[in-house]
Order: sequence, then C-alpha cells, then structure tokens
Amino acid sequence: MRYSWWWLLVAVVAVLLVYLLNAVLMPFIAGLILAYVVNPLTHRFERLGMNRTLSVSSVFLVMLVVLTLSLFILIPAAVQQVKQLGNAVPAMVGWLEDALAPRLKEWIGYDLRADLAGIKQVFAENWRDAGGYLASALGQLGRSGMALVSWVTYTALVPVVTFYLLLDWQRLIDNASGLIPRPWVDEVTRLGRRCNAVLAAFLRGQLLVMLCLGAIYALGLSLLGLNVGLVIGFIAGLASIVPFLGFIVGISIALIVAVFQIGTLWAIAGVVVVFTIGQIVESVVLQPKLLGDKIGLHPVAVIFAVLAGGKLFGFLGVLLALPAAAVVMVLLREGMERYKNSPLYDVRLQPAGDDRVPGTSPQTKRGEGEDS
Repeated sequence: MRYSWWWLLVAVVAVLLVYLLNAVLMPFIAGLILAYVVNPLTHRFERLGMNRTLSVSSVFLVMLVVLTLSLFILIPAAVQQVKQLGNAVPAMVGWLEDALAPRLKEWIGYDLRADLAGIKQVFAENWRDAGGYLASALGQLGRSGMALVSWVTYTALVPVVTFYLLLDWQRLIDNASGLIPRPWVDEVTRLGRRCNAVLAAFLRGQLLVMLCLGAIYALGLSLLGLNVGLVIGFIAGLASIVPFLGFIVGISIALIVAVFQIGTLWAIAGVVVVFTIGQIVESVVLQPKLLGDKIGLHPVAVIFAVLAGGKLFGFLGVLLALPAAAVVMVLLREGMERYKNSPLYDVRLQPAGDDRVPGTSPQTKRGEGEDS
C-alpha cells in the first residue's frame, strides 16, 4: 500500500508537469509520436544490412522526399482549387436565390431570399472585420519577434528530436524496462505489448487508412471532372479518423459541388459511386489489413478524447489524446477481464466450501435457516 501511494504521487506530478510545460513539450511529444510511427521503417532498413545511423538517415531521406513532393505538387494544386471553390460561392448563392428560393416559397411558404440577404450582409461585415483582425494579428506577430522565433524554433526541433529518438530507440526502451519493479516485470511487459499493439494499429494503421481513402476520393472526384476533387479528398481523408465522418463530410461537399459545377444526375450518381467504392475498399481491404480488431475505440470515445485533450492541454492535448485513449482502453479491458474472473462477479469462483451468497454474513444465513 505504501508503494501504491508513491506511484500515485509520481502520476500526479507527471500530469502536473505536462499541464505546466505543455508549450515546451510540444516538439518533444510530436517528435516522439513521429519516431514511433516511422520506427518500423527503420527496422526494415536495418534488416537490409544497414547500421542504425544509416537506416535512420534513410528514413529521413524518404520523409524529405515525401515532404518536398507535397510542397511542390499537392499544396499548390490544393491552393488553386480552394481559390476556385471561393470563386464558385457567388454562383451557389445565386442559384439558391433564383432557383431554390421561389420553389420553397411556393411549396411551404418559406422566404429563403430574406434569410440569404441577411447571411450575405453578415458575411460581408465579418469578412471586412476578419481582414482587419488578420492585419492586426500579422502586425502584432511582426512586433513580437520572440513569438515568431519560438514558433520557428519549436517547429525545427521536431525533426531533431525525432532523429535522436530513432537513433537511441532500443536503448531508451531497455532503460525504461530496467526501471520497472522486478515483481511487476512480467505483468507490465504483457500490458505494454497489448498497448503497443493498439497504438501501432491506430497511429500507423489509421494514418494509412486516411491516406488511402483521401487518395481514392481525390482521384475519383477528379476523374468525374470536379474542379475541387483534390481538396474534397483531402478533407474526407482527414475526417476519416472518426469512422464514417469522412464519408459523411466528403459526400456532402462533393454532392453540393457536383450540383453547382456540373448539374447532371450522372455527376451526382458518380459522386455516390466514388464514395461507395471508398467505403467498400475501407471495409473489405483497409480495415482488415491495416487495423484488424485491435483498436476497439468507439467513435464517440475518439471525439471525446480529442475535445477533452484540447480543452485541458491545448495542441499538446490533441497530440496525446488518441494514444492516451488507446492505452486507457487497454487498461479498462484488463480491469474488466480481471473483474469477470473474480469472485465478486461470479459466485462459482469463490473458494470451495463457501456457499454463501456474496454480500451476506454467516449470521444472516443462520437466521434464514432458523426462520425456515
């Protein structure tokens, strides 16, 4: 019992330090997560005969190539498509006023034009204010040189931290294992493997699922002729971190764009087909191959974890939310298994010769026998 209080004190101090140092810890936590995600690729290079330093350098070369391609190919195309979407907004509003509003007033007596006029006025006012706020914020950022320096420093620290963590990954694991109290080694190792299986399935598997779904949606919508297919695919893939959310968000945006840009039933049917194919591929191929049944995180739990982490610890909390939720889920499953294997759950698990009903005393049992 005395040692339990010590461990509780260590946990409280750790949480307090994370809360107080959340801004400073951000590059280190981000680097830790990135190192964990790409560590299997480092092992693959080592199995090819490279030493640890060369394998880590090769991983960074791969990441640099991917980042460069993203900066020079995907990002300019995405920015261009966002501009096209912004230029299409007036046409969408005009269609609502000229085509949809008269029908709604005829069918149900609702005057949509009055509301649209108010929405456009509010949007215009806020747009002007937003421009003023942006100029003010940029001016403040220019005057506050230390804030800019801190942001650049924290961002630059992420690859540095990732590199050194990857370089000494196994040594860090061994040192952490050496701190475990010897009577707890087997139990902690078993729980650590279960947590690693869940974290690996979620962090690596879910990222690959999001990337594949985004590519499927972007390619399919672009082949249909939607000018903003790449942006919609990116948004849908990013939202796929919550099951079915990417499908709902992506198909909603794609249907609206298809109606205004193309305006045919074939385009609408094509959008439905693209997202149906994406869901089939996710259910039949991506989920079984990349995730399996190791995660078990309910979509509501994912949403709650992200919101709670952001509220408590800011951006650092968002980074830690899902890994922490996965570990908590493993511990809850372990506790549930132990509870169901305990006499508290099943009377048949009580010691032999003890036929009392849980919660009753010997005096109660004798009294019941006397009354009978």
